[in-house]
Amino acid sequence: MESPDAYESMSCGSILPSLESIATLRAMNRHFTVTGFLSHDGRTALHWHRLKSWLPPGGHIETNENPIEAVLREIMEETGIRAEILNGNARFPFAMPDQLPPPVNIGIYDLPNGDGGLSEHHQHIDFIYFAKPVSGQAINLPSDEHGWCWVTETELRNATPLLHEASGASLTPNDDVRLQGIAAIEAERLSRSLEPNRGP
Repeated sequence: MESPDAYESMSCGSILPSLESIATLRAMNRHFTVTGFLSHDGRTALHWHRLKSWLPPGGHIETNENPIEAVLREIMEETGIRAEILNGNARFPFAMPDQLPPPVNIGIYDLPNGDGGLSEHHQHIDFIYFAKPVSGQAINLPSDEHGWCWVTETELRNATPLLHEASGASLTPNDDVRLQGIAAIEAERLSRSLEPNRGP
């Protein structure tokens, strides 16, 4: 938290960052990243991350990528499953310019000890999307050291500890993963209910 003298009180009663505080914020190394909650049939895909937590697919946005390209690439690279964004239709009825589906959330993750790729203190500005598998493919998660698993809505709602068999660690997903995972499962369920010619 900033010290009190890092802010200047304005005459209207609002408080804005001082020039020194703004300079400190601008000096922070920030990376733009994406997260894709891949959900199917009442479950969402999580894996055991090297930072010792359960996370959905995601990673850095590469040069010349937009966030949608990045999140679909990350899901495919990490799970081997081709995905599509839920609620991916244009929001406004105009032809130009092109519109990208907005993220369901934008998280700011502070990484004081780095993330394994960069050791120095930095932040991830994370564009978070909900996705579902493209139909007509096998929906199997990798069997590797990352411990990919389909986590049920019940497990997330009950904050059930998940076992990473390779390390023996048993840990409940963090609240941001747990609550957004529940919302992603609900969004995928709604998407299925709206599919045309869907049987009972």
